[in-house]
Formats: sequence, C-alpha cells, structure tokens
Amino acid sequence: MGVLSYFTRHRTAANLLLVIMILGGLSAAPKMRSQFFPDIIVEMVSVHVVWTGAGPEEVDNAIVQLIEPALLTLEGIENTLSTSSQGYARIRVNFQPGWDMARATEDVKAIIDGISDFPEDAEEPKVRRGAWRDRVTDVVITGPVSKNQLALFADELVTRLFEEGITGAIIRGVASPETIIEIKQVDLIKNDLTLQQIAKAIGEEAETDPAGSMASGAARVRTGVEKRSFSEIAEIVVKSNADGSKIRVSDIASINIQEIDRDRAYFVGKDPAISVRVDRSDKGDAISIQNSVEKIAEEMEAYLPTGTKIKLIRTRAEHITKRINLLVDNGLIGLALVIGLLFLFLNARTAFWVAMGIPAALIATIGIMYVAGLTINMISLFALIITLGIVVDDAIVVGEHADFRARNLGEGNIQAAENAAVRMAPPVFSATITTIIAFSGLTLISGRFGDFMADIPFTVIVVLFASLVECFLILPNHMSHALKYINEKKWYDVPSYIFNIGFAWFRKNIFKKIIRLIIKFRYPVLALTFVVLASQAVLFLNGSVQWRFFNAPERGSISGNFAMLPEASRADTLAMMIELQRATNDTAEAFEKEYGINPLDFVMAEIGGNSGRALSGTEYKDKDLLGAISIELIDADLRPYSSYEFLSDLQSNVKNHPALETVSFRSWTSGPGGDSLSVQLFGADSTILKNAAEKLKNLVSIYPEVSAVEDDLAYDKEELILDLTPQGQALGFTIDQLGAKLRHRLNGITAAKYPLGSR
Repeated sequence: MGVLSYFTRHRTAANLLLVIMILGGLSAAPKMRSQFFPDIIVEMVSVHVVWTGAGPEEVDNAIVQLIEPALLTLEGIENTLSTSSQGYARIRVNFQPGWDMARATEDVKAIIDGISDFPEDAEEPKVRRGAWRDRVTDVVITGPVSKNQLALFADELVTRLFEEGITGAIIRGVASPETIIEIKQVDLIKNDLTLQQIAKAIGEEAETDPAGSMASGAARVRTGVEKRSFSEIAEIVVKSNADGSKIRVSDIASINIQEIDRDRAYFVGKDPAISVRVDRSDKGDAISIQNSVEKIAEEMEAYLPTGTKIKLIRTRAEHITKRINLLVDNGLIGLALVIGLLFLFLNARTAFWVAMGIPAALIATIGIMYVAGLTINMISLFALIITLGIVVDDAIVVGEHADFRARNLGEGNIQAAENAAVRMAPPVFSATITTIIAFSGLTLISGRFGDFMADIPFTVIVVLFASLVECFLILPNHMSHALKYINEKKWYDVPSYIFNIGFAWFRKNIFKKIIRLIIKFRYPVLALTFVVLASQAVLFLNGSVQWRFFNAPERGSISGNFAMLPEASRADTLAMMIELQRATNDTAEAFEKEYGINPLDFVMAEIGGNSGRALSGTEYKDKDLLGAISIELIDADLRPYSSYEFLSDLQSNVKNHPALETVSFRSWTSGPGGDSLSVQLFGADSTILKNAAEKLKNLVSIYPEVSAVEDDLAYDKEELILDLTPQGQALGFTIDQLGAKLRHRLNGITAAKYPLGSR
C-alpha cells in the first residue's frame, strides 16, 4: 500500500494532517508582523565628515583622498562612491551581498580611527551603517499658534509614542536651539580680542566640570555654573583689563536666539506646521503602530487649542489593510465561484471538499511563512493573491476524476477516490513543478531588488506544495466518503442534476457539431486564427496598445519640488512656495467646478528642503534655496480622473518666480524606481552641458503629459580664490592661517554644544 492509498483509507491520518495545517496557520497568523515592504539588509556603510567653510576641492584633497585609499584595503568591498561638496564629504562603501555588516561597520570604524591627518577644523568623522527604513505614516501638527508651541506638541507626541514602544519617530521642521553671538571687527580691534578667545571664554562658562567627591562620600564637587540663557551669556567675562575693569559679552556683541524653523519650515495654508515621521522598527508591526498613532493623535487633539489639528497622511498601514481585505474578498469570491460552479457540475459534497482546498492551503502557507521569518507585506500578499486562482486547480482535477470514476466506471467510493489520486498524481505533480520552476527563476535575481522580490517565489512555492498535500493526502479520504451518496438525489443536488441534463444536451447537439465543422474546415479556421493574431499584433505595433514596464496602481500623492538660483534669498523661496499653494488651490477649484468634488485631501508646503524624491543635484545646495509642496488627493474611487491629469493642469498653472532655477512635479507611484526616460549629455565643459540641458528641458516641458523634467547639474555659487602676495609671505603669513581666519570670520566658531530638553 502506497502513501496515497494509506491516506485515502485512513481517516485519522488525513484529518490529523488537515488539523495540523489549519491550527498551525491560525496560531501563526496573529503573531505575524505586518509591514509595507519586506525587511532588506543594506550592504552599505557610509562615512560623513563636516569641514565648515571648505570648498569641494579642499574637501576632496584633505579628507576624501585620505579615507578612500585606506578603505579599499578592507575585505568584502564591492565598490566605493565618494562625494566632495561645500564643507562636506561623504564616502559610501558598498559590500558584497551576504557580507557580515556588523563586522563591516566595525572594520570601517577601525580604519577611520587610525587616520590622524584630518584638518584641525574638520569635525569628527561619523560612520553609519546603512539601514532600510519602512515608513508607517506621517503625522502633521498645524494650527494658528506659534511654531514653538507646535514644537512642544510634537515633543509630547513623540514622548507618548515612545511610551507605547514606538521608537522610530522623527520630528521634522524643528531645528535645534541656537544662540548667535555677533561681534563687529572694530570691537575686536579696539579691545585687542580674537574670536577664538571669546569662543573659549563662552565655552568654559557654558559647561561645568566634575571635581570629584568629598573624602567621606557625602557630597560631590562640581566646578562652575552652567551659563546658557540669554542673560547669563551676556554677563560672561571675556577679558579682564589691567585696571581691574572687565569686558563682558554684552559690551562688545549682540546676542540673537535663532528660531526653531530657521532651517526647514512647514506650512498648511498660512498656518505653521510640524511633521513627525513614524517608522517601523525591525520587529514592529505596521498596523498596530498605525492604530497606536491614531489613538494618541485623537487623544491629544481633544485638548489642543482651537484650530490646531493633528493629521495623519501617507498611512501605509491602510494600504496593507486594503491588500489584506482584497485577499480575503478575493478568497471568498473565489470560494463562492468554485463552490457554485462545482455545485452545477458535481454533487454538493464533492464541490464542498474540493473548495476547501483554498482555505486549507492558504492557512497552512501562513504558518510556514511565519516559521520561515516572513511577514505580511505588500509583496507576500501579492503572491498570495495571484495563487488564489491556481491553488484550487489540483483539487478540481482530482475531485472531478474521482466523481467520473464513481459515476461512469462504476467503481466503489474508496476505490474511485484512491484511483483518482494515483492516476492524477503524475500530471498534476508535473504541472505544479512546472509552475514552481517558473517562479523559482525569481530567486536567481541578485542584489537589493532580488531581496525585495524574494517573498514572491517563496510564498507561491509554499502555497503550491500545500495545495499538493491537501489534494493528494487529505482530499481523497474526504472524497471517499462523499462518493458514498453519489447515486442519492438530495434536494441540494437538484441544481446539479438539472444543469448536467442541459449540459449533456449542449455537448451532444451543439458543441460536438461545432467541433466537427472546425475539423472539416480546418484550413480556413487556421487561416482565420492567423488573421486574428495579426490584427492584435498590429494594435501593438501601431501604438494603439501602449507598452509599459510596470503599470503602477493609481496613487493620490503628488510632490512638487523647486530650487532657486544661488543669488536668491529665503524670502524668494517663500514667495515661490506661496505661488505653488495658489496654483494648487486654483487647480483644485477648477476640478471641483467640473466634477463637483474638491480633489484635495491635504496640502502641506515647505521651505528649506524637498519632499519625497529630492531634485537631482541639490543634495548640497543651500537649504534656504529649496522648497516643496506635498499634495494628497482624495481616494481614487471618488474621482473620475488620475493624479497625472491633476498634475498636468497644476504645472501649467504655476507662474515661475524670476529667481527660480527649476521646479519639478512628481506623482508618487508604486513599483520599480527610476525615471521614465533619462538622457545623458557628455563630451563638453560644465557650462556647455548646463546650457544644453536647459534647452532640452525647455523643449520637452511644452508637452502636458511630461513632468519632473530636471537635470543633476545645479547652479553653484561664485567662487573667490585668494592667494598670498609676496608681501604677505614676507610678513610671515601662511595660506593655512589665512584660510582659518576667513573660516572663522565667515562661518563663526562653535563655542559650546550641550543638550537642551528633549531636542
């Protein structure tokens, strides 16, 4: 007796296996984490060095050229990418797939610690391990209150999220407190002071030093008192004269407390706003995090000042929930259709047990996914959805053949079920293996994209194996009991009985004649087939059927990023931001008049940075020259037009500011990244390339369906090159002294850094 025969005749074995599959899946389902995308290991370590005031060439010579050759001696390196810009160096080290990144990070730190020739004014290098960040939602706090008040609300929100175990919350739009002390050159000369002396005096007073403990241990001794407030800094003594008089900071300098939105400022309409990005931790569950954020936001909003609101945007957990609901809905619909059709062709008992193959295989797959460390994400859910139509095929073949053998061949119920399983095993197994091999090809994709897509082949293969187990080890036993009553006419078998009479007549009197005619006129039928095939090919060749690499689903998020010319000011950036707000509102009003509903769900503008995918070539541009607008449209089911149509009208309504360098609108999409079309220009100097890029951008921008036209060569500031004259060299000055003095005068000196509150 073989395995298939054993499970067909042994009720306990078959049912025990079914119970294990279902209980395993049901017990694992609540424990599975939900997230938007699978976890991906980023084989990258980056090194960041800040050297305020240094130009790109200086940064490259004094920092990058020291670090990069040393890093190339490490094991496992695939390549390095270095970037030198104004006052900043970044070296990105990519390691081979599968390399131990904890070890790689420590190796990079060891190399950096061993370099001692960095410029004196450069900050300590920072080594960061690459990490995959999975956003859950963005929380926007806005209202007619001061930015400082909004910052306190944001602090409270982050604190409460932390108490709930949500640690990946980042406040955006709030800069660290900063006190600026400005001294005129004439006061420095008059009092014989230098910036270094003043910075040293302030730094010593701003910090306290521990002096140890009393011998008895009853008290600790600390020298100095922290002087950090406006009035305390003003009274700090920077110099004592021979006559006993003292020069204080307030005597020679002006003190300014910088605003918290001096770097990046958000606006919802005219009201200031602060954004809090909430990311999922490695072991976090996106849906539970989303629920916690919604609960805390609702509780806080109840006692906020009038007009102050908390809005959750870009809630990825909603997409996961919708995909899960889609899976459940499709599963139920598929189950209903399968049962309905099988009820027409087969008896009710056979139809029921065949249909049970869908939930049994899917539930068992959930359990195996949990054991393998997979999560519920958009990729694995996609794999489960595409298997819904495949998973029931095996059971239909085996169940229908068992029914056929019992009805037409007169075999007993057990014999019919057993023979059906044995007879159908080779073809069904071969068909399943063919599908498994097809999906296994996805496992050969290497790199980050291969890691990203790995959940699809694993999930599909597990579903197919679970379907085979259910089909050949569980279903035959249930069929052997269902076939006992195949000759009995129950009331619930009446639809099947009537339908089969009609279907037998159709098969004999119509379908059979059609097949005879096709065989008789096989050559004209073959020619007609080629004509139909050619007509479809023509639709593709003439462009009637368009080709797309990835037909992304409709998304309701639009971002508009812009950059101003180097000679522009922050006020010019603010004016351009206001213009984008006006154009957005005017476009929305036009759509509302035409379609009867306002398409805007939420709009937030900002200056000091870009939104979403930043403009190319602006990574190191002055942040005061950058701005953006983020637009969330209403759900796609509530509007008869796509986000691309709204984007096209929006960009035609924007009036460019005289100091605008570039503006780019993008509609957020799902699927593979990258641009729809990229053009590379090379073979000339930067001025000619920039002029060519601008001309090309102007030519393609006239088409309304084209957006996000941008280049990666941003306009830079004018550069002044200073060199010592022979007289300066004769007086003993060096170029290093000159550079240090200029950096101090132009960029200032950081006197002290210290923690202040939660920020």
